[in-house]
Amino acid sequence: MPANKKKKLPYIERDISWMYFNRRVLQEACRDNVPLLERLSFLGIYSNNLDEFFRVRVASQNRIAEWDGKQGAKEALLAKNTVKQISKLNAKYQKEYEEGVQNVYKALRDENICIISDKDVTPDQLEFIHSYYSEKIDGLIVPVRFASVKHLDYESDQSIYHAVRAVKTAAGGKQVYDYAFFELPVQSCGRFVRLPDKDGKSYIMYLDDVVRCSLTKIFAGAGFTSFESYAFKFTRDAEMEIDDDQRSGILQKISKGLKSRKKGEALRVVYDGNMPADLLKRVLGKLDLGLSDTVMQGGRYQNHKDLMKFPDCGRKDLKYRPMPAIIQAPFRESGSIMEKIREQDRFLHVPYHNFSSFIGLLHEAALDRNVKSIKITLYRLARDSKVIKALIGAARNGKKVTAVIELLARFDEESNMVWAQKLQDAGVKVIFGVEGLKIHSKVVHIGMKRGPAIACVSTGNFHEGNAGTYTDCIIMTASPRITSDVELLFSFIEKPYMPVRFKELLVSPNGMKRKFLSLIDAEIKNKKAGKPAWIKIKINHVTDRDMVAKLYEAAEAGVPTDLLVRGNCSLSTTGLPEGCHLKICGIIDRFLEHSRIFIFAGGGVEKVFIGSADWMPRNLDNRIEVVAPVYDPTLKLEMKRIVEYGLRDTMQGRTVDGTGENRPWSCENPLEKGSQEALYEYYLENND
Repeated sequence: MPANKKKKLPYIERDISWMYFNRRVLQEACRDNVPLLERLSFLGIYSNNLDEFFRVRVASQNRIAEWDGKQGAKEALLAKNTVKQISKLNAKYQKEYEEGVQNVYKALRDENICIISDKDVTPDQLEFIHSYYSEKIDGLIVPVRFASVKHLDYESDQSIYHAVRAVKTAAGGKQVYDYAFFELPVQSCGRFVRLPDKDGKSYIMYLDDVVRCSLTKIFAGAGFTSFESYAFKFTRDAEMEIDDDQRSGILQKISKGLKSRKKGEALRVVYDGNMPADLLKRVLGKLDLGLSDTVMQGGRYQNHKDLMKFPDCGRKDLKYRPMPAIIQAPFRESGSIMEKIREQDRFLHVPYHNFSSFIGLLHEAALDRNVKSIKITLYRLARDSKVIKALIGAARNGKKVTAVIELLARFDEESNMVWAQKLQDAGVKVIFGVEGLKIHSKVVHIGMKRGPAIACVSTGNFHEGNAGTYTDCIIMTASPRITSDVELLFSFIEKPYMPVRFKELLVSPNGMKRKFLSLIDAEIKNKKAGKPAWIKIKINHVTDRDMVAKLYEAAEAGVPTDLLVRGNCSLSTTGLPEGCHLKICGIIDRFLEHSRIFIFAGGGVEKVFIGSADWMPRNLDNRIEVVAPVYDPTLKLEMKRIVEYGLRDTMQGRTVDGTGENRPWSCENPLEKGSQEALYEYYLENND
């Protein structure tokens, strides 16, 4: 190999990096210093994440892997290898997961919270269970014989099922088996049943075991003498997620060729490892699994996402200490919120700051006679949305209200359609996006009859629920150079084929990617010229190949490149050339890290941006995303603080190096506590 030939730096496939990310969630659940009930919640999050990942991402990979055309052979081979690697990692992590669940249960028992099975119940507890069955469950379970159905095509993959082997004694004393299955009524009863406390101890039972104790009632009159019941769960193909990873046009062809054939079929089954072979044969036989599908032995209980709703038994000491959202001083005082924004740019960093201040802005705009219009993009909405109520109020007060609603927000499609209808009924102009482009941007424009308009740019959804659990930043400004671009954005959404040039905003797919690449190029040039040069970025995902290559290029040029990446990361910091400065930290903590902040040294004039876009093909090429510059000096410092606190977090940070080991993060000037706790305390101390 020629001496001057550069070593090709690695690219970690998106779905492999996702497995590494979800393992970080699992590792958080296994930490002794995390409160016990929060560890249970992390175990539930891990399980729920995995279900969605198989339903969407692995389904897509399986579709590509099964393609047998000449065109797309390279993609098919890559998909096959990816699925194999996912299967290996999944098997490895499943063992860690089962061990993690048992360790937490053991620790809960030491705290006098006992999870008991049907084999452990006392006569008093059994009496309570029979009473509970009569009051809550009776009539909700109707077993179906395996022999009566051809396929499990009616059953939902959101549910847990039990397969039952029942024994009947025939004439002459011969034992005859019959086989049936039923859905566990979790929607109606919840997954956990709290039994009466006794001797200072709390007792919890899985609904699975409550049902096991009640099988004679469920099969009453059928003449069976004994039963065995085993849980299983399957995941269906949710449809190919082609827009999220568009490597080439051939994938579009693969998607069309396989869509009708594959949609809805089972692709992953997890079952109780103690299930008898004859019963397992009947379960698998009704699911039509392919060679590339996953069949995995699990424990006694499946679908641990329900651990997120585990009863706390009144033990608040086993949860995180409360962090009540702070109402910032400017919003705490009486007076016009819009006037305060005109005085100076403002920002919210939820969930540390109270989202009510944003709702207050909408309410004021709905009432203010000087407001002529309100325009907003909506991606996900809370169940009882105060945002929607404010918009309806504004429309009824005569304002021209425009709401851009994304009907293809995955798993929120139905909810968004309901809200869209309510808004239309109230006189709101509802726009359902642009064909072929998801609208993922989070912006508001408040137009005035007199005086400057107001705009908001957010890193997250305008969603009260998310604002309590996701870390997101909302910038509020009356700066004409930003508000005019935001207004132009809505014109672009209404007329997507109109030629548009944004002066300040970075908007995809128009030119955001090109602008980010040029910002990184500028840092490389500044480094060579001896000017201040560095890159600090907080983001959810980095998988776009051009952005990955450009970050490697900057790091190799000696530009200190420090990233906070919560989820998918296709960069590797292992085996980098000497002098290459690339460090990546991933943080899993009580709140979901969701804000996107981009900071560049700019040769001594720092440039700060926030917005909705991750660095993935879908965000840069296939969605309407918005990233805005931050000009206010105070706000620039606040954005920088958020990123730097994350880079100094050795309590919660993990090293993202492409190996999946997620080793603890280290740095020269660590915080004394986790970055989320440190930020909260900073905001409390400086709220005047």
